[in-house]
Amino acid sequence: MFDALTLHPPAFGLDVSDLSLKIAYVERRGKGFQLHAFGTFPIAEGIVERGEIKQGDALAKTIKKAVEKLGKKLPTRHVVASLPEEQAFLQVMQLPRMKKEELEHAVRFEAENYIPHAIEKVYLDFQVVQPFHNHLDHTDVLLAALPRVMIDPYLEALEHAGLSPQALEIESLSLSRALVPQETAPTPLLLIDFGATRTSFAVFSGYSLRFTASIPVSSRQLTYAVARSMKVKEDTAEELKIRHGLEGQDDNEGKAVFDALSAPLADLAEEIERYLVYYESHTAHQHMGANQQRIRRIVLSGGGANLKGFTRFLSQQLKREVLLGNPWVNILETSLKELPPFPFGESLKYTAALGLALRAAKDYD
Repeated sequence: MFDALTLHPPAFGLDVSDLSLKIAYVERRGKGFQLHAFGTFPIAEGIVERGEIKQGDALAKTIKKAVEKLGKKLPTRHVVASLPEEQAFLQVMQLPRMKKEELEHAVRFEAENYIPHAIEKVYLDFQVVQPFHNHLDHTDVLLAALPRVMIDPYLEALEHAGLSPQALEIESLSLSRALVPQETAPTPLLLIDFGATRTSFAVFSGYSLRFTASIPVSSRQLTYAVARSMKVKEDTAEELKIRHGLEGQDDNEGKAVFDALSAPLADLAEEIERYLVYYESHTAHQHMGANQQRIRRIVLSGGGANLKGFTRFLSQQLKREVLLGNPWVNILETSLKELPPFPFGESLKYTAALGLALRAAKDYD
């Protein structure tokens, strides 16, 4: 989505969040792909806030330094970059079946009934959603829109950093490309990215995203909760959170950490449940039976997903299967024996960047 060029030279993936940027570059290797370059680089507080660029020049300098640090490992200055989930609008809408050349006009006309912004003030893109279970008498279209005032600063920052934007897309698209095997889900999946400053939700069903949302609940807030409850500094609280998580209840320190974490995580579980109920009650457009509409599996990614006991805690709260995602599932060949170049838990932080890199490599094919 949001293609900036019609040609597709080699490009790398760049995931920008409030506090860090992550880079990944993969190349085709047999039936799979090989990771050639990666890195995580901090972004100073105040440069990006809730996905909005506040200091464009500072962000451009941060991106430029990161690219320079990777050096020859990154043989291209073309980039596929993420866009902030907070301001994104994504909707599946139904249109009568029509010729391809008529579809774009129809989408723009109907989009005005869906998008909470004036059509001239957004970047708009769409893709036809191929039916998974039935031959439909209409066309499902996945509509994506973002305010121009949000996207333009990203384009400017990338260009000022000496990069050529090949494409931009909302983070949920990148996550699903990395996490959903062969980008196909016979039954709906809920993808949750638990990051440092926010949590993103995305429902993927069939061959496409169906629903996205973002809330300001984050791994960082868990650290704050431990610091407040145990009256320790934030760096100490972070160490305690990582050491004990939700599993270290055998001693007083571990129990204190559990008590500090359980309340905000219970609130998070309630928020997830609300989204599950909402989605499952609004899926008539998929023409599935009730059994196929229910989300039975939840897939976690993001650095916060590494919290000890997190998957078990959510599974107990939500009464559904919860597991850590595998961001390598569409990159490495199944027969490949070698492991990725860093611990699996670390790779969860790179999920969006790997999804972006995967798009760049496939476009190059």
